[in-house]
Amino acid sequence: MPHWKNRPEGSNWGDFGADDQLGTMNYIGAQERRAAAAEIREGLAFCLSLPLDLPGKLVLNPRRKPPVLAPTFLGDTPYINFPLANVDPILRDVISDDQVLLSTQYSTQWDSLAHVGALFDADGDGVAERVYYNGHRADQDVVGAGGEGSHGSYARRLSVCEMAKTPVQGRGVLVDFVRHFGMGRTIVGRRELEEVLRAQKIALRPGDILMLRTGYAEALMDMQDAPDPEGLDRTGAVLDGTDATLHAWITESRIAAIAADNYAVENPHADPQACCLRLPLHHHCLFKLGLPLAELWYLRDLAQALESRGRNAVFLTAPPLYLPGAIGSPVTPVATI
Repeated sequence: MPHWKNRPEGSNWGDFGADDQLGTMNYIGAQERRAAAAEIREGLAFCLSLPLDLPGKLVLNPRRKPPVLAPTFLGDTPYINFPLANVDPILRDVISDDQVLLSTQYSTQWDSLAHVGALFDADGDGVAERVYYNGHRADQDVVGAGGEGSHGSYARRLSVCEMAKTPVQGRGVLVDFVRHFGMGRTIVGRRELEEVLRAQKIALRPGDILMLRTGYAEALMDMQDAPDPEGLDRTGAVLDGTDATLHAWITESRIAAIAADNYAVENPHADPQACCLRLPLHHHCLFKLGLPLAELWYLRDLAQALESRGRNAVFLTAPPLYLPGAIGSPVTPVATI
């Protein structure tokens, strides 16, 4: 039995089981992976990650900081270029060992299903509580504060480690907004998306991972240490999170996930006074459907290779870190054609 009495309108809560933590990733099974493997014809592989120290000085989200690399220490001794002869004169080994302080959603990343919840009366008592996908309660099993037995984790359920265990591997399908709209800012609803799918002869299958090339990450890469925030706000297509028909299309298509090369996937500058969601596409995908979102992937080289071959599908491998309790994760996606 589900641990909730009400489920949000338009959601799939319970469809994959009362305690499901994978959502639409359930659409990818052995059959889908075998079909995805058929997209490998030449054996060419493409890295779809930005360097994880980008976007550099640009503050897309002030809570998320660039990675800080440092040596590991034994006592007060840093283990970088460390000769073990300092420990035992007969040894000739030289050791380097490091550690990193990293915001998991700073650069190329996955959002887990624990990233965005909502105030919703799931238990039917007339009072909205903080809940996440499939009715998981924030005060019971989603967000904790570490403590005994949690190993310092925050998301005891719905974390990225569920995606890592599955893992994320299947057919990725590239929709090239840059080729269709150019590099300027374009708001893309269902009508515009279907226009591009027709123009690029893209046929989606259940379980596909939709990859959206907008040009945003390419602009970041080109800017390197001199990012231009105003220029970036005018760069690349963004999905219209307020378009209910686009929400319906995502549900009906039965895609497994959406990975974009921009920040937030949807328009981050929608009306902040609009009631009652700041990120309506995140709400529909993460909260209602359990459909993971990914941001700041790098797609230019892959897009050029696919266009020259008249193709749009790849074999995609993109598991997040197997880090219990993590809400987001850096990722190094690999597309093979």
